Amino acid sequence: MSIELANESGVEVPTDLVLDVAKFAIARMDVHPGAELSVIFVDLDTMADLHMKWMDLPGPTDVMSFPMDELTPGAGRPDADEPGPATLGDIVLCPEFADTQAKEAGHPFEHELAVLTVHGVLHLLGYDHAEPEEEREMFGLQGAILDEWYADRRDRRHSAQLSQRDEDLLRKTGFADPAEHEG
Repeated sequence: MSIELANESGVEVPTDLVLDVAKFAIARMDVHPGAELSVIFVDLDTMADLHMKWMDLPGPTDVMSFPMDELTPGAGRPDADEPGPATLGDIVLCPEFADTQAKEAGHPFEHELAVLTVHGVLHLLGYDHAEPEEEREMFGLQGAILDEWYADRRDRRHSAQLSQRDEDLLRKTGFADPAEHEG
């Protein structure tokens, strides 16, 4: 899976977190592992321009998704092979807007970016929330993916801590070669 990140926002963002949650969401949605995604962070003015141009709505927003036409069901030939790796599209995030939203909601900026990233991925995969039933489905899936991602992160962090503890113990007891651990 290839994810390209570009930060044009002027705001420092936790890119490792965004990459991690995007990869997790794409894998969770069983997207081909060779798929490509682009995530762009923009400032308020750029997001307001995009929002007006593509949605005809004034002012900035938190996230916009631009799926690639080639992924539209039925867009290819009926006798074509099953689709392989493809470009999912672009997710455009506005960190400044997201920070304000996070503060208003009373949760961390990092959590807001994780939510918006998963939200953007789901939009790229065809999910929407224009109708109440669609909204329930999309936001339910979004919540489930985030819960699973947080659990996975905790498990990975715990596993890394145990590995480090074991490595330290082996080194202290002389069972590990100290030269292997020098910088």
